[in-house]
Amino acid sequence: MKWGRYGDWLNGNVDWALSRTRYWGTPLPIWRCSAGHQVCVGSLAELGELTGDDQTALDPHRPFVDDVTFTCPECGELSTRVPEVIDAWFDSGSMPFAQWGYPWAEGSEAEFDQAFPADFICEAIDQTRGWFYSLMAVATLAFDRNSYRNVLCLGHILAEDGRKMSKHLGNILEPIALMDAHGADAVRWFMAAGGSPWSARRVGHTTIQETVRKTLLTYWNTVAFHALYARTNGWAPLGQAPAVAERPVLDRWLVSRTNELIKTVTEALENFDTQRAGSALAEFVDQLSNWYVRRSRRRFWDGQDSALWTLHESLDALTRLMAPMTPFVTERVWQDLFVASDPRAPESVHLASWPVVEESLIDAELGSAMELTRRLVELGRSARAEAKVRTRQPLSRALVPSAAFARLTDELKAEIAAELNIERVESFAAAGDLVDYSAKGNFRNLGKRFGKQTPQVAAAIAAANADDLVAALATGRAIVDFDGGTAIGPDDVIVSERPREGWSVINEQGETVALDLELTPELIRAGLAREVVRLLQETRKASGFEVSDRITVRWAAEGEVAEALRTHADLVASEVLAVEMTEAPAAPDWRRDPDLELSFDVQRVS
Repeated sequence: MKWGRYGDWLNGNVDWALSRTRYWGTPLPIWRCSAGHQVCVGSLAELGELTGDDQTALDPHRPFVDDVTFTCPECGELSTRVPEVIDAWFDSGSMPFAQWGYPWAEGSEAEFDQAFPADFICEAIDQTRGWFYSLMAVATLAFDRNSYRNVLCLGHILAEDGRKMSKHLGNILEPIALMDAHGADAVRWFMAAGGSPWSARRVGHTTIQETVRKTLLTYWNTVAFHALYARTNGWAPLGQAPAVAERPVLDRWLVSRTNELIKTVTEALENFDTQRAGSALAEFVDQLSNWYVRRSRRRFWDGQDSALWTLHESLDALTRLMAPMTPFVTERVWQDLFVASDPRAPESVHLASWPVVEESLIDAELGSAMELTRRLVELGRSARAEAKVRTRQPLSRALVPSAAFARLTDELKAEIAAELNIERVESFAAAGDLVDYSAKGNFRNLGKRFGKQTPQVAAAIAAANADDLVAALATGRAIVDFDGGTAIGPDDVIVSERPREGWSVINEQGETVALDLELTPELIRAGLAREVVRLLQETRKASGFEVSDRITVRWAAEGEVAEALRTHADLVASEVLAVEMTEAPAAPDWRRDPDLELSFDVQRVS
């Protein structure tokens, strides 16, 4: 906008004709006689001197000002005001000083000096040659400087189908109705952080609902999660927090990420970049919920002080950072989570100080290693899905590239193993090749290079050793046996991978994860035990039990399920908070799961 639409306008600029033939508007203060002499009147006091009457009570608008006449100072003829008014854009451009009555009104000079130039103005793209220009033109003429330091040029608001909103089309959305339906914070967040403000925006119920679901509800649910387990464990943010260096790896990572977030959002908002701030906040909320909380559930269940402190500190900073764009939900969170638990907390989030980054707590190396950990977990999930192995079925091992393995600490390997439900993480170096390759020519690419000779080149590619060809292409080029040796690149070949029997292998963006799919009897029993845990947890929830309620479980089963429950009774009891796990003959009123062929009874301990 600066050098394009606006810059082009300035480069091709012409004189501004200030007068307009209108009735409404600021009357042009020029009086003209029949001889053509003109007088520009600068104030009501000057007009009174010219007329010989006190004009301080005059309404200086039409039709009143049109009735005022005086004798031409040059020729003595009658002077009357010209009929034109001033272009309304001149009024808009005069706003920075006219709003204070500068320089005549008492105190206006101090008001003007404090407010000029403005730090920030904002309007839609159609004001590029309107308000943006008139502000600059008038201020440059009057003060030889621009009247604003920063300007945000907004795109137009469109309907969900991309058409311009119009009463004629019946696709207008009333903003108050949108806020009533989704909340003012959702509309604010969508407008400020849901995309590039300078681009045309499609607005509708579906788009705002997506905003609510992805960010605001996730934030709210994370707050509710923390409140639940703090209350369950009788925890409050009082006393001394544990030293960051002594906390587990997930806590150290979240402390680092929180300080990175403070730095990013602060820099973005200081530069009026709400989209960058919103993107950083949304990404953080996702990582907080779907990685940190997901991986730390057991620690919260156990009331671990480090986890509760770390999440509390992170939500404190996050709530303050989100407050400018979502003032209402953050105030509710502040009252319910922070004021209620800490008498030292400011009485409102909007009275709390802005978070200050602690650079010493940002661990870039840990952040990079955790990002690698998360990528490997995603690949492992994809490998499970491709092999159609359910998540609750433990596997013996996952293999990762040697370079990645070397970057992973024992703590991070343990996180991968726990998240993927595997016993251990190993390096590819210890396992050999797990994939068979096949290669064929990419005819679309080869045709551009070899024309009529394409079939012969493709035949040479098919005849080459696929493993050797893939290894050579990894360096950027390979030689095939055609016309004495012809160089080809990765785009000339379509490579197919087929995992060897017993493995599921996924490769994306330079990272590879392989899962060992062999199921031993011990692994099968462990998987069945986890299915029982799922079943009992669903029963607890359906029965309306609190998360802290203890239960007793009686069960009856045969075969593998019975063996699994005998072997893993302690694990199952720990997961479902059972103080007693008893094998007994099934009674008629017991629940039964036909898939597991398991009968069971669950009772809350009073």
